Amino acid sequence: MDLKELMAFKTILQEGTFSRAAEKLNYAQSTITNQIQRLEKELGIQLFHRGWEVELTSAGQVFAGEIDNLIQHWNYVTELTKALQHDEIGTLHIGSIESMMESVLPNALRKFQEQKPKMACNFIQGNTDSLSQLVLQRELDFAICGEPSDLSFFYFEPLYHEKIAFIVDENHPLNGRDDISFREILEYPIIAGGRTCLYYLRLAKQFSRFESKPTLSTISQISAIPHFVRKNPGVGVVLDSTALMTDIVKIDVELSEPFIQVGILQRRNREYLATSSKKLILQIIKEEIERISNANPTLHI
Repeated sequence: MDLKELMAFKTILQEGTFSRAAEKLNYAQSTITNQIQRLEKELGIQLFHRGWEVELTSAGQVFAGEIDNLIQHWNYVTELTKALQHDEIGTLHIGSIESMMESVLPNALRKFQEQKPKMACNFIQGNTDSLSQLVLQRELDFAICGEPSDLSFFYFEPLYHEKIAFIVDENHPLNGRDDISFREILEYPIIAGGRTCLYYLRLAKQFSRFESKPTLSTISQISAIPHFVRKNPGVGVVLDSTALMTDIVKIDVELSEPFIQVGILQRRNREYLATSSKKLILQIIKEEIERISNANPTLHI
């Protein structure tokens, strides 16, 4: 039994005749007939009653009910064997938000290649929106990012929480104040990440609760925001793990729902193959996040 025989049987069911099935598969009709005869011989049963019309036998009806599962399983096993064959040589495609590129992934790559020296990794930096699209299009094996608003096609495994933080220049009037209300920071220009930023929707929701619209400037790269805040009357919005210069300080702003989940995003598909290389680097990344979080209280597991 092979995949061509199974596909020939399924196509006959779909098209209704041997001749139309042969035409759809670009075979001679004799080829289709021979494939079905081989399939029947291998199974030891007769699938069709002989005649001009395509009519399934009782055994053929049972086989027809399972044909999709058989083809799917055949493809799964074929993909699995290929994956295992190339597991030690190949490339993993991994997406990540900016903060992981600096703190976690460099060490994770080093530890991974100590065990898989012939496996390469292609890292793509992006925001949750762009990374989720690449995962959906199978251009990434997985991504470390925020939780997409629509999880219909994804499996998301939370790893840690990032906290939204507010920063100002050390000479800013708000520096040194406790329990600053969100309304108060709206009196100053706001410098934040763009629409695809990890926290943008959360921040936009907070803005919508006030009649006055803030003066909002956006920076696509969160790590650059502290540089724009320096010697500036504005208030920057970053992640708690963002590196700051000595003259930039965090301020205590009241914010509902300040934490954002970050985790591993994969395509939801029961045929997804977690090969040993993928399992290994995922485990290393999780261990590296835990190690850094133990040393850095700004990461919340």
